[in-house]
Amino acid sequence: MLWLEIVFWVAVGLLVYTHLGYPLLLWALRAGRSAPAPPAEPDPLPGVSVIVAAHNEERSILEWVRSTLAFDYPRDRLEIIVASDGSTDHTLEWAAKAGADVYLDLPRGGKLAALNAAVERAGGEIVAFSDANSRWEPNALRRLVARLADPEVGYVCGLVEFTAPAGTSNQEGLYWRYEMAVREMESELAGVTAGNGAINAVRRAAYVPLSEGRGQDISFPFELAKRGWRSVYEPLARASEPMAPTIESEFKRKRRMMAGAWNTILHTRLLSPRGYRPLYALEIYSHRLLRYATPILHLVAFAANVALLGDGWVYTAALGAQLALVAAALLAGVVPLRPLRIARYYAAVTAASAVGLWDLLRHGVPSTWESVEGTR
Repeated sequence: MLWLEIVFWVAVGLLVYTHLGYPLLLWALRAGRSAPAPPAEPDPLPGVSVIVAAHNEERSILEWVRSTLAFDYPRDRLEIIVASDGSTDHTLEWAAKAGADVYLDLPRGGKLAALNAAVERAGGEIVAFSDANSRWEPNALRRLVARLADPEVGYVCGLVEFTAPAGTSNQEGLYWRYEMAVREMESELAGVTAGNGAINAVRRAAYVPLSEGRGQDISFPFELAKRGWRSVYEPLARASEPMAPTIESEFKRKRRMMAGAWNTILHTRLLSPRGYRPLYALEIYSHRLLRYATPILHLVAFAANVALLGDGWVYTAALGAQLALVAAALLAGVVPLRPLRIARYYAAVTAASAVGLWDLLRHGVPSTWESVEGTR
């Protein structure tokens, strides 16, 4: 049974490492380093094309264009592009009335196809991307542009603060704060391993057209790293976005995202160390591969644990801990205590990764997307 014990403890060790050990390792590697100097804005400011891909966003697009026009950025250096991905409502009409500079009426082909088409049309030296339901703070674009003044930086993402209705059962906000803390440490060391589709910008010269089925957030940083660019995080570039109000809607959103993430992991060069600096490779394997493999590690640990029952009290206690986590997640629907809701969120996100992989293996990644209920 020695081999079963090795399998069990390796699986448990990797789970503890990816969720706790890896952030602690980043903290230790960063300790003693001086804080980076605040970036200075380039003078003159470069031309920027702010792009949104929209499908049937008539309820959001008017406010999105107006809020973008209110940016603290010279209007003659700002181009607003709305790329309609086969919209059948008044998205294009409202975009034009609100003052968008370019509004593309594209056949339904998916978000990435719409973004690629918009970048082809863009005239800015920098292309920035947003979601139709995201609202940037007026100075956010300046913050992004300032980071791109560094000639080594090709991509920068900002911070999204999720707004939740009263009584929401979704614990995405807690997870997101944890994720942003990890991302900030990665940014200061070797570069981020994933971006944020709601607020990000890339040099026009560094833009990589992506095929459908790829995850933009996960693909841009590693693709640029292999081309010699750094991808960074700027927490002072802030945006807000509605949170999915229920854990069920969050699961649906994560499931779709994870199908794209798994497709990127399995069918691209993400896991190849060629082109990576050693520290960036460590970040990729720790934050991406092991994080997404969490459901597999849980299943391996559970199966080995069951087989090891009777080999010592530690395995009885370990099985009890795993069953307690499942019980807490199930009870969260009945007893609305926050610790139980956190357990439910963790179980849902872990399950979404597994189901996303299953969806990919069965059907591939859907090229089109729909807005999650409650986020518009």
